[in-house]
Amino acid sequence: MPAQIKHFIIITLLSCNFLVFSQTENVTHNTSVKDSIETYLTNASNAINIPQLEKALYNITMANELALKHNNKTYRAKTNRVLAELYFMLGDFISAEERIINAIKIQRKENDQIALANSYNIYGAIKTKLKDFNTAKKHLGQAFSLITDNNLKKLEGPLKLNLGLLALAMDQPNIAIKHFNSGLPSINSQDQFYYKAKLYTNKARAQMDLNLLDESIGTNDLAMQIGKQMRYLEIQSEGYELYSQIYESKKDYQNSLKNLRIHQQFNDSLFNISQEIIAQDARAKLNMDEDKVIIEELTEENKQQQKSLKLGRLTTILSIALITILSLLTLSLYKNNNLRARANELLQNKNTELILAKENAERASEAKVQFLSTITHELRTPLYAVTGLTHLLLEESPTPNQKEHLNSLKFSGEYLLSLINNILDLNKLEAKKVEIENTSFNLQKRINDVLIALGKSANDRNNKLHYTFDKTIPPKLKGDPLKISQILINLIGNSIKFTQNGDIWINVKMINHIDNKVFLNFEIKDNGVGISDKKQQSIFENFTQGSVQINRKFGGTGLGLSIVKNLLSLMDSEIKLESQLGLGSKFHFDLRFEVFKDPSTNYQEEAKLIDYEIMVDKRVLVVEDNKINQLITRKILEKNKMICDVADNGDIAVNKAKNDTFDLILMDIHMPGISGIEATRQIRQFNTEIPIVALTAVTLDDNLDEFYNNGFNDIIPKPYKTEEFFTKLHKAFFKKETTS
Repeated sequence: MPAQIKHFIIITLLSCNFLVFSQTENVTHNTSVKDSIETYLTNASNAINIPQLEKALYNITMANELALKHNNKTYRAKTNRVLAELYFMLGDFISAEERIINAIKIQRKENDQIALANSYNIYGAIKTKLKDFNTAKKHLGQAFSLITDNNLKKLEGPLKLNLGLLALAMDQPNIAIKHFNSGLPSINSQDQFYYKAKLYTNKARAQMDLNLLDESIGTNDLAMQIGKQMRYLEIQSEGYELYSQIYESKKDYQNSLKNLRIHQQFNDSLFNISQEIIAQDARAKLNMDEDKVIIEELTEENKQQQKSLKLGRLTTILSIALITILSLLTLSLYKNNNLRARANELLQNKNTELILAKENAERASEAKVQFLSTITHELRTPLYAVTGLTHLLLEESPTPNQKEHLNSLKFSGEYLLSLINNILDLNKLEAKKVEIENTSFNLQKRINDVLIALGKSANDRNNKLHYTFDKTIPPKLKGDPLKISQILINLIGNSIKFTQNGDIWINVKMINHIDNKVFLNFEIKDNGVGISDKKQQSIFENFTQGSVQINRKFGGTGLGLSIVKNLLSLMDSEIKLESQLGLGSKFHFDLRFEVFKDPSTNYQEEAKLIDYEIMVDKRVLVVEDNKINQLITRKILEKNKMICDVADNGDIAVNKAKNDTFDLILMDIHMPGISGIEATRQIRQFNTEIPIVALTAVTLDDNLDEFYNNGFNDIIPKPYKTEEFFTKLHKAFFKKETTS
């Protein structure tokens, strides 16, 4: 048999067998390809703004190759759009227009309105540079309609910027300033620092055109601040050029010349970068030419082979070859069908096994959730006794030394409650489903409380704590104070544990302050045992410590640093470690906060306004099965001159509410017999007026509607803060008096 026919048969058999597996791989492969293209395009856009144009071209090239290879029209369009942005940055507006037109053609066919909005916006900017103002206005209008219809908040600011640039190019500086001012709030809300700097630069240019020279300098200062902070070379170059023009208008020629020289240095740098990109582009074209030559050579070789085959083909050999090929193809199809049948059977068996495994995993997950729900209640109930007794002791005029210890105990109780929640919901934490609160707090006071709570541990190990707090940090910030405390307690406690007769430094300083946002750096450093390079790679994993010897010597679960890592990840930050064995360790991280002035009143402030006379002689029924909790709640109520009665379970509570008169009921949830929810439901059948407040240790994340729907007026989670307890009681009594 001729070699060519053998080659054809082998290819046919391989192709048939390959079809069985190729379909199952396509779905996951396509997903990874799309993710890769998105990553390349995002990196390219970011690099254009800095500018790192060589990096931008590399990422665009990689994205384009993948999009062409897999014939993905959507990503081909996106690649053309980003490449248009690159050409726009280089000043090649003709090439930029060609690329954006290609992108728009594909996006119109795909009816991709979100992508079209972005492309029309860029096309309008290109036409503005080409001084085709009517076409620019038309495309920016189309972008405006799509952005409005699809509520594309992220594109509102860039569109307003381009409308302002169009007005500026048409010698309409007043209209330009109006567009810039209307776009600024959207850009601020989206943290679009590049567009913000660009907006300030061109607003300053419009102010200069209106001869508002001092205002123009101030606006340009804002642009330069962002440009230097974010390292936008283009913004800095334009800013120095604008300074030069403004000072020239003010006849301050010395400052004008100084800024012009700095602008020229930046401009030269940007030109060199652009030149390098153009060289890269040329090399890419050369590679394409080489590929074209290779394809032409292969085509010529193929033609020669075909000629040789035609010359050597004989009628008899061809007939035998055709019969042989048909026979082999039939055999191949038969074997392929058998393979496919076996593969289908194997897939069905595996699918059945996967379904069973999934069901088992779901049952295990449900059991785990039930266990966590039960253990949460069991842990919170004794913790309520600890915090309640601490409050009672604080009320009994302790000595200053005792008061400090009791305050530390109170703070530790609050921290322990947070820690219990995080440990019990560790799977939720790692799945990043833990919600970050956003409330106002005093960071310096919060850290002071942490250091007081850890002071005894530090003294026991003869360690000195050195604390510095940047005085420029605003007193009120917006964030999650409990999560911050948990991070710091874990890190400082870790340093105390692994340091003896040493020093621990806690430093908090402000890195930057932009608008109403502050960027802070936290550093916890010690001169303890240190961590080896090998162990630094795994120290943040669950249940991991430096070594077995360290675990035996110092104890601990190995969860602290893992929780810190997960919490910082939720706050868009990252823990960093520098350590050397025997010389100590340094943990540091950055966090961003909003400067916040809370207009609302917290429970501590509300508690100061409570009229305790309203509570005197009020009859309160405490429904609680735990004797210690009964004692604590009774003492707290009676100390404030209220009359207290107790019911050990829900059935007794229903009977007492039916046969006696009370001003308020404090209802526990988990009790022997009927639950607190069922007891409340029964009481509401004959009394709809009496305030019923849930005093419970259950998790409230997903159960609030259930409480209110079954007749509760309010909820106090245990362990509670005393201020919250009395504020909610006062609210219930006051509402009852005003409605009766």
